[in-house]
Amino acid sequence: MKKIPITEIEEFQFGHAQDMKAATGCTVIINAGGAIGGVDVRGGSPGTRETDLLNPQNLVEEVHAVFLSGGSAYGLDVGSGVMKFLEEQDIGFDVQVAKVPIVTGAILFDLYPGDPTVRPDLKMGYEAAQNAFNKDVLKEGSIGAGTGATVGKCLGPNFAMKGGLGTYAVQIGDLKIGAIVAVNCFGDVVDPVTGDVIAGVFDSSNRTFLHTEDILLQQTQQSDKTNRFKGNTTIGTIVTNAKLTKPQANKIASIAHDGFARTMRPSHTLVDGDTIFTLSSNKVDAELNVVGMLAVNVVEQAVLNAVKEAKSVQSILSYQDIREG
Repeated sequence: MKKIPITEIEEFQFGHAQDMKAATGCTVIINAGGAIGGVDVRGGSPGTRETDLLNPQNLVEEVHAVFLSGGSAYGLDVGSGVMKFLEEQDIGFDVQVAKVPIVTGAILFDLYPGDPTVRPDLKMGYEAAQNAFNKDVLKEGSIGAGTGATVGKCLGPNFAMKGGLGTYAVQIGDLKIGAIVAVNCFGDVVDPVTGDVIAGVFDSSNRTFLHTEDILLQQTQQSDKTNRFKGNTTIGTIVTNAKLTKPQANKIASIAHDGFARTMRPSHTLVDGDTIFTLSSNKVDAELNVVGMLAVNVVEQAVLNAVKEAKSVQSILSYQDIREG
């Protein structure tokens, strides 16, 4: 097994667009020929587009693009921009009188710390799709859907740290699989090998992590706190060349959530909208248990890379600040 850039998984193109001043953005994954798609939504506060279409009982098998976006529910407008761009390229599901691009996606909440009046929209979605088509260099960290992402928010923004966008991919023989994840979780991000928190609820005055799970346990008898700094959600996409049916793509998305559970504590909370898509170019025979295992592994590493590559935004400290400080 060897590590590869996620851009080496053929037939997939990746693009970002962002407003650095407003601290928000979006990321688009395109498969112009159509990829077998699946999804699994685990969080209690999801914001998604066209996920019902990926249900195995429904007609359409192939997806032309997935978007990951900031902007809370406003960011769903990114999908319209992606559709507009793909239509101009004559890409879509042929309904005889037109080709309809099948575009699905999910959003995260990043209205803080940036400008809450600026959100990813049709224009930004179009730009991200255009950048994907132009094969722009795929960057990580505070970019695209990870531009305004934060983590460790149970005590509010003064104790939160910077999240971001990360990728990771591997190859075994002809099989290629990777993950692209925007990390914006309510909980802490943990290195699953060492068990150490690398980003989360951070007491900057004492230079120490406070641990979300410990804080929640201390509040068991208190009134409902679920609306406190409630905007969260980690969203991502598995991309692979493994041959998958639509039901299998959905199952791989489900299994991949173990990567969230291993790296985020707690994960899948009522104030997270955690969602993972699967896209397959359907080219290479592969043992499905291996595909599922690798999906978990690449998600783990993508989450860690997202945090490690992120830069501080305004007063929100990053992993790099803590490590260097």
